[in-house]
Amino acid sequence: MSAGAGDRPASGANRGPGRGPGGMMGGGGPGGAMMRGPAEKAKDVKGTLKRLLPYLASRRMKLIVVFILAIASTVFSIVGPKIMGKAITKLADGFLAVVQYIYRLMYAINTNQPASAIEAARSAYIPQYDMQYIGRLLLLLAGLYVLSALLSFIMSYLMSGVSQNIVYDMRNQIKEKLDRLPLKYYDARTHGEILSRVTNDMDNIATTLQQSLTQLITSVATILGVLCMMFSISPLMTLIALVTLPLSVLFTLAVTKNSQKFYVGQQKAIGELNGHVEEMYTGHKAVKVFNHEEESIAHFQEINDRLYDVGWKAQFMSGLIQPALNFVSNLGYVFVCILGGVLVARRSIEVGDVQAFIQYMRTFTMPIVQTANIANILQGTIASAERVFEVLDEPEEKPETDHPVTLAHVDGHVEFEHVVFGYSSDNILMRDMNIEAKTGQTVAIVGPTGAGKTTMVNLLMRFYEVNGGQIKVDGVNITDMRRGDLRKIFGMVLQDTWLFNGTIFDNIKYGKWEAGEEQVYEAARAAHADHFIRGLPGGYQTILNEEASNISQGQRQLLTIARAILSDPAILILDEATSNVDTRTEVLIQKAMDNLMHERTSFVIAHRLSTIKNADLILVMSRGAIIEQGNHQQLMDVGGFYADLYNSQFAEEA
Repeated sequence: MSAGAGDRPASGANRGPGRGPGGMMGGGGPGGAMMRGPAEKAKDVKGTLKRLLPYLASRRMKLIVVFILAIASTVFSIVGPKIMGKAITKLADGFLAVVQYIYRLMYAINTNQPASAIEAARSAYIPQYDMQYIGRLLLLLAGLYVLSALLSFIMSYLMSGVSQNIVYDMRNQIKEKLDRLPLKYYDARTHGEILSRVTNDMDNIATTLQQSLTQLITSVATILGVLCMMFSISPLMTLIALVTLPLSVLFTLAVTKNSQKFYVGQQKAIGELNGHVEEMYTGHKAVKVFNHEEESIAHFQEINDRLYDVGWKAQFMSGLIQPALNFVSNLGYVFVCILGGVLVARRSIEVGDVQAFIQYMRTFTMPIVQTANIANILQGTIASAERVFEVLDEPEEKPETDHPVTLAHVDGHVEFEHVVFGYSSDNILMRDMNIEAKTGQTVAIVGPTGAGKTTMVNLLMRFYEVNGGQIKVDGVNITDMRRGDLRKIFGMVLQDTWLFNGTIFDNIKYGKWEAGEEQVYEAARAAHADHFIRGLPGGYQTILNEEASNISQGQRQLLTIARAILSDPAILILDEATSNVDTRTEVLIQKAMDNLMHERTSFVIAHRLSTIKNADLILVMSRGAIIEQGNHQQLMDVGGFYADLYNSQFAEEA
């Protein structure tokens, strides 16, 4: 349960830039390339990697097996073209033998050689294709490919388990960490930012561990293996093939550098577009009421035009890579084929070797581009891990005492003794605050916005820790109690209602989960909510949506009051609890509150001073200090700040 945000740093709304499509391009043929928008950069790469290593080290045996399987799978697939080349060489040998036989026979006939010579040529042995040898090669090739696929499957299966277990551990750690973080952490950050670290950043880590890490291993193994096989076939052809590589790399780097600014502009425009659309649909009624449709459409069109302008430029720049790399690679193929033909003619290499070499050339480019792309992904993943570790490094709440005190019976006597507090060490809000709320008293807290009213309640609930002094409940320092035990003493009704997606019955029962049906109905009747609940189509089983927008604001407030009544707390905290109900309902609620507050210590934060005239003690706050205190009549007789505030409200109401 969070306190009101009136007197503390407020959390901003979550409206980050939308995640748009990154520029991506792949080519299955020669020179196929892949490109992404610029990844977020990590601040401390080495430090983050050192912290990630223990998660990997605890599963080192599985990772070693994955590493071996990845290399073995790659090696088996790389050997394939070489074996295929041998089969093609054997087929070519048989084909050439047949051609030679036909040539000798035709030559004997065409040159009018004697019949005996022609008959000798005709009856000469015709070489047959060695299908048995070729069949063995094909079976071996099929076996290698099947084995490679099987090893790849086992590797993926093992890596999936490893990555999910690592992320499972990290999620548990960050969840436990979030449970231990103080309220000020949530006050200083948007909910969207926190959720992004728990969900998006975790997913990035899981995806990289499961896919990119194994792909990096296989890509590097493929590059090294293909290079070795190419050199084994012909060092000269390999050097010719490698001449085209620097040209491809230089062109890719040049295009990437120029396209990054367009991707940045595209992401920025997408974020603006998403934000505008969200605002317009969220505030649809306000746009209609103030006739801002045309301005909204014009603003949307301006952002959309800008997105189109940078979007097509980004896609065009990335689209240049594949045809350019294809052109460079095809030039390399031409040179290799010419040189290969010469070498075959000189019998330096075999025909099948040329075919295998060309296949290796086609295989060589893609893992290089993949490795560069994975490096970009890893950079973003390290940044995600860094964001997760930032949460894990946040200072936690003050640890619970080793010997907690439990109050068997709570009277509700509350004391603030020389309390000092500030949201930061250089901005002290409260200095030497002393308050005493006796058992059964109603203490009203009034003052302008930012005076420290809600802050005082937050200190009482230990959402924040005091910098000095102490707060006591029934003579026990609240720091000597467990936070859970302390908060069970209190019941809270805030100005900003909080209801979850579920039935009205369950939302009321949330105050005391073990309560029976009749107790829930009785609490609703006491809060004057029973009548409107039974008037709903589903009654108490009506489902509230995520924002509880299918009932009115006043009705939502009545449900939170019913929840507080059901919890039957020893001490009540009411933060503008009746501010969202109409005057007639407010009178009924006030009667219910009077019954609820009977013989209970109650702290009431109010801006409408007419609602707290009967309070036993009124504390007037300004800038974190209590400037006046007493009951209503005493403060009016003094004629100070409270009297001026009350009279001004009375004049406004009149």
